[in-house]
Amino acid sequence: MSPLQEQILALKKQKNAVILAHNYQVKEIQEIADYVGDSLGLSYQAQASQADIILFCGVHFMAETAKIVNPGKKVLLPDMEAGCSLADSCDAGELAAYKALHPNIYVMAYINCTAEVKALSDVIVTSGNAERMVRHVPPDREILFVPDQNLGEWVTERTGRKMRLWQGNCYVHIEFTHASLTKIRSEHPNIPLVAHPECTRAVRMLADEVCSTEKMISYCRDHPSHSFIIATESGMLNRLRKELPDKEFIPGPTDRCACADCRYMKMNTLEKVYDALRDEKPELIMAPELREKALVPLQRMLDWSRN
Repeated sequence: MSPLQEQILALKKQKNAVILAHNYQVKEIQEIADYVGDSLGLSYQAQASQADIILFCGVHFMAETAKIVNPGKKVLLPDMEAGCSLADSCDAGELAAYKALHPNIYVMAYINCTAEVKALSDVIVTSGNAERMVRHVPPDREILFVPDQNLGEWVTERTGRKMRLWQGNCYVHIEFTHASLTKIRSEHPNIPLVAHPECTRAVRMLADEVCSTEKMISYCRDHPSHSFIIATESGMLNRLRKELPDKEFIPGPTDRCACADCRYMKMNTLEKVYDALRDEKPELIMAPELREKALVPLQRMLDWSRN
């Protein structure tokens, strides 16, 4: 462990903070985190803790989600400019205008969206539970799935439920192509390909398993294969290699390189983590009215998850 990592851990103890790291964070940040996982799981890990401060090493919408479910705690984001191309692809004003034109539409929002979009939604979903959530929507309501068209398309394929799809995407996941993954499969025959549902249909059709980042852990753990090709953001490979050290994980390449890095996720650094804990800023501030509205569809997802 580096001296800076040790200083961060000392500050964390002094400040009674909890450090959350998304699966896509760099290895050095994952190493000092109390929890590593997906955005919703991390938010509820924080809620269950006794910490006064939540340091969320992820992107802006994730820190917002943590604040929505933890209103009494201070939420810090190491770099407030760490955004998300997917969240940015669905503007709340445009969604509000769409709802005004289609008053009976049922808005199902992937958790990778802004708090303002969550507040306009009927239910929030994750890549791990979207299929299950769709089955709870009344059959007479037409669904608009926002903001990820690829995930929405995959859910439609899985459930048979036709939906309108918002034309948004994650710029990292759409860089995986049929050609780039066909090439690496030819170099590694008989090795399972695991892809995130934010990938395009052309990539999903090649995959042996399409699943959320959390499901990737259990799938690779339980599968008899020793090696896997992974088509998602590069940070996930750190967690896979740590939790499953006896297995080999090959990064799925894009047409550009074998380095599927999210530039927003990588804006967080150890230096920024230290500064954020030391100064207790930048802090995620959210208007109570917005938080309360955004909590409603999140809570609906949780209630349905219990059934």
